[in-house]
Amino acid sequence: MLFTQTSVADKRAALAKSLKSGQLLRFPGAMNPLTAMMIENKGFDGVYISGAVLSADLGLPDIGLTTLNEVASRGHQIARVTELPAIIDIDTGFGEPMSAARTMRTMEDMGIAGCHLEDQENPKRCGHLDNKTVLPVESVIKKIKAAADAKRDPNFTLIARTDSRAAEGLDKAIDRAKAYVDAGANMIFPEAMQDEGEFEAMRKAVSVPLLANMTEFGKSKLLTAAQLENLGYNIVIYPVTTLRLAMGAIDRGLDTIKKEGTQESLLDKMQHRKELYELLRYEDYNAFDQSLYNFKI
Repeated sequence: MLFTQTSVADKRAALAKSLKSGQLLRFPGAMNPLTAMMIENKGFDGVYISGAVLSADLGLPDIGLTTLNEVASRGHQIARVTELPAIIDIDTGFGEPMSAARTMRTMEDMGIAGCHLEDQENPKRCGHLDNKTVLPVESVIKKIKAAADAKRDPNFTLIARTDSRAAEGLDKAIDRAKAYVDAGANMIFPEAMQDEGEFEAMRKAVSVPLLANMTEFGKSKLLTAAQLENLGYNIVIYPVTTLRLAMGAIDRGLDTIKKEGTQESLLDKMQHRKELYELLRYEDYNAFDQSLYNFKI
């Protein structure tokens, strides 16, 4: 009806093609479908769906407590409202190799263009916290192979994330990245690189596309899009940025209402109802049913 016109297959094909362009693709995190619509309107290249944000949205810490159904359902809700390809965080695949294979099929069914599978031991933790434990390389290879074999669409992008930089050092992280490519990963996500030199070393060592995580308050220096493109990276994600912006504004706004007894002084900081309705394409729905939009703001 009034949702996206681009098929899921076309979104995946477009992403696969763009990864060969040599240009950096920017994927801000969408904390909900409405944010995904705004990301598209602002002219970004894709939408990222963060496991940490999904956990926080449920009032849970990012330690692997979410279920496959919860993540898949929310991923589908976000991916379906935008013409852009969506990449989702599937943590450790929700189990062993067979579960990772099932997860891949589920994400395909949910209209996702790509996902990343990490090599942490369960219970996992945020990629920028200390004392993470990674699985033996052999176990991760089995999981990646199972996920790769489960793919039905060759353009679905399987991303292998390694958290081994913090646990084992940069050289071991590079070795793991190479092994994961051999196992069938289409892209590598090296988590918690500390500076340009480490990003560059990973780029020199790995032949497939690379994803950079520019999350705030973490271990990685916040590099610009131009810097990352010059380093040869293919995608940058800003996973929790929109949630942090929103929660910061909500925090300050609630304090103001409690103190002043009204939201009057906050009006210029809010998205106007008119802007919300434009984003939702309210008037387009009116063209479908005149009874839906029969008033003026």
